[in-house]
Amino acid sequence: MTPKEIVLGQIRHRDTPFVPYTLPFEDEVGLRIDAHYGSADWRRRLFPYIVSVSAVDTDPKTPIDATYVRDGYGGIWRQDMRPWHLEKPPLPTASFDGYAFPTAESFFRPEWKAAGFNTCRANPDRFIVGVLGWGLFERSWNLRGFENALMDAITEPEFFAEMLDRLTELYIQFVRYTVDLPVDGILFGDDWGDQRGVVMGPARWRTFLKPRWARIYAEVHKAGKITMGHSCGSVAEIIPDLAEIGLDVLESCQPEAGGMNPYELKRRFGRDMTFWGCLGSQSTIPRGTPAEIQAEVRRLRTEMARGGGFILAPAKPLQPETPTANAVALVEAFTEGNPA
Repeated sequence: MTPKEIVLGQIRHRDTPFVPYTLPFEDEVGLRIDAHYGSADWRRRLFPYIVSVSAVDTDPKTPIDATYVRDGYGGIWRQDMRPWHLEKPPLPTASFDGYAFPTAESFFRPEWKAAGFNTCRANPDRFIVGVLGWGLFERSWNLRGFENALMDAITEPEFFAEMLDRLTELYIQFVRYTVDLPVDGILFGDDWGDQRGVVMGPARWRTFLKPRWARIYAEVHKAGKITMGHSCGSVAEIIPDLAEIGLDVLESCQPEAGGMNPYELKRRFGRDMTFWGCLGSQSTIPRGTPAEIQAEVRRLRTEMARGGGFILAPAKPLQPETPTANAVALVEAFTEGNPA
């Protein structure tokens, strides 16, 4: 089987001879692994089941000075903090008066698209993902500020719905521009969860976000592509809803968040959803021993991939707090399952 066929087999809930994986890492961690091995040659051991391309810059940033940047919607961000900090949202009140909502074309990147065609041609046997980040919920609070957006959902529901409708139309155009590429799936990002559950609550998520994401996923399926969605935190309460509206793959799957134990997710929802991630970036990776890390990788590979529906990955790219020994243990554990 080709790498693409292996990924597709898992997404179609079939057993495969190998378990596909991705192992992203922050640059600083990669450099420490380079130093451990004495070169960057280890990177070639990471089997490229999945290759990403982009045609849309969903989060363009224009520098203002050494500290501040302006995003594509007019919001001002600080770049000297981790994570980035929204300093001034573009909509100070719950109104679009005097605000020019950006066009989809302002986010299109023809040069990225041309490079994407080249990448697809160079990787015919890999599963190709078209990436579209910063989804509807995230962009709603980018426009209004986090607390304001959550308050809008309660006190200004008509405005909040209009804001999401405008963003939905924008994202449908993003999808149409991206699916011109011969990709296999579209990966969206929208952090709905915190450690406890859905940030706006499952009821409001179902009111405001569910029908709009259903439209976007339908657009992807109309083009014959697979839907893939990233969310941090706990989204266990809405996984049946996500399956209902057509999400094929849920990415991140942070096991430390409430209700997100991967083995329980597999038991409850494994027939309806493919899980991509599941290795704890807040627990196992930074705090486990190398032996514990390797044991957990083997368990995930054995139990989660049984019957299909799993792509192995850390819940987040390896963070700076990852000890070098643990990062090396991950490399060894992930690559021991490489095709011969």
